[in-house]
Amino acid sequence: MTTEHTSIIAGVEQTTPDVVAATTAAAQAFSVYRATTPEQRAAFLESVATEIEADREAIIAAAAAESHLPEGRIAGEVGRTTGQLRMFADVVRVGDHLGVRIDPAQPDRAPLPRADIRQRMVPLGPVAVFGASNFPLAFSTAGGDTASALAAGCPVVVKGHPAHPRAGVLVARAVTLAVAAAGLPAGVFSFVLDEGIEVGQQLVTDPRITAVGFTGSRGGGLALVAAAAARPVPIPVYAEMSSINPVVVLPGAIASGAEDLAAAYVDSLTLGSGQFCTNPGLLFLPKGEEGDRFLAAAGRAVSAATGTQMLTSGIAEAYAAGTQRQAATEGVTVVATGQAGEGADAPAPQLVEAAAEQLDAVSDEVFGAAGVVVRYDSLEDLLPQLAELEGQLTATVQTAESDHADAARLIEVLELKVGRILFNGWPTGVEVGHAMVHGGPFPATSDGRTTSVGSLAIERFQRPVAYQDVPTAIQPAAIRDDNPWGLTRRVDGRLEA
Repeated sequence: MTTEHTSIIAGVEQTTPDVVAATTAAAQAFSVYRATTPEQRAAFLESVATEIEADREAIIAAAAAESHLPEGRIAGEVGRTTGQLRMFADVVRVGDHLGVRIDPAQPDRAPLPRADIRQRMVPLGPVAVFGASNFPLAFSTAGGDTASALAAGCPVVVKGHPAHPRAGVLVARAVTLAVAAAGLPAGVFSFVLDEGIEVGQQLVTDPRITAVGFTGSRGGGLALVAAAAARPVPIPVYAEMSSINPVVVLPGAIASGAEDLAAAYVDSLTLGSGQFCTNPGLLFLPKGEEGDRFLAAAGRAVSAATGTQMLTSGIAEAYAAGTQRQAATEGVTVVATGQAGEGADAPAPQLVEAAAEQLDAVSDEVFGAAGVVVRYDSLEDLLPQLAELEGQLTATVQTAESDHADAARLIEVLELKVGRILFNGWPTGVEVGHAMVHGGPFPATSDGRTTSVGSLAIERFQRPVAYQDVPTAIQPAAIRDDNPWGLTRRVDGRLEA
């Protein structure tokens, strides 16, 4: 019998399973769910996407009302959410995520024979997913963490974000309908909801949970990492936390159009009130006349910008405190401040210039439309500053062909610091695909070896197992010689389609 509890979230009474009931059901469902064939699992993921689309209008309305984000933005999130579910369905059908390797027996090998050894990836078990505040759909209830964990064969327990409870409940209902339609155990997916931190801590320390996906603040992510590490059996926490996403402007880029480049920078900085984990919070600009023109143009654009309502009052208050701290730091000059928008939670954008010596003091993420500009004399001046930065999700290089030699040197430094390097673009906006990396060295994420966006995300919730001399009759389907699922496999060191 499922235990439920009732809580009041944002004035709405919600009845959801409690943590123990949800994790128990997930553990009981694991053996059935992980035994599904690629086609069964892929069809289920596609069904989740279809159910979300069937309730699209209600989900959009709820998410827009709760998050203060425009309906057009939320509609885009619906498409991204269903698109990544279908992408993972394709991944499951292809099956390369299983990483099958077969080293056939060599009984006549000298001086010692070789055993028959076969390898595949298996799912970890029930996964806890924490919904994000700034993406009510794409990084929340049925977002990338949930989609990749389900694709791996792991039941999921979602801790819904209290900033958008109605949207979370509606999406959870869609997933639950797909679970039932597929004839799967109900514990394949559960949704719990609570305003406090106790439920989250209970979820991460529950012995039935085997991994965690999280998108949020550094403080919240590190608290979950510490809780997971303190368990009798520690588990991995894949936390996407904080990033200031440095932008490097090289001389050739501003020589060909400082004003246009500055306008594009401010557009990215202020997009969605700056509430993106890829917000370009730090920009390195050459000293000199062209750099002065860029900074003046960026200042004019920020001065003309009006703040829009942020996701929550708490986020707006944190932004206000962060921008005040930056402005009061010695060696920092306020270049421009925009206009506050309507309401208490629509603070003004801000742009400051900081001396290179103050870089450490202004390198903490301020979640919102807050930009910091640091001027540099030369590449030799810039490279050590980049090397001292914390790990980041992205780095952007604005360059012209005349800068390519310097840009190549930048890549050598930046690839050790970030998960994604962009040229002549802006970091806001993350494509969902097979080559994307949305991750980076600590503290951008708790584990920089992986990604939370793209098909590679499935590997977070798997581990390899080797099977030695297992009789043919009882080998798992993925490693059998007849290859019933038609997988691409590495056999005796060679890839075979």
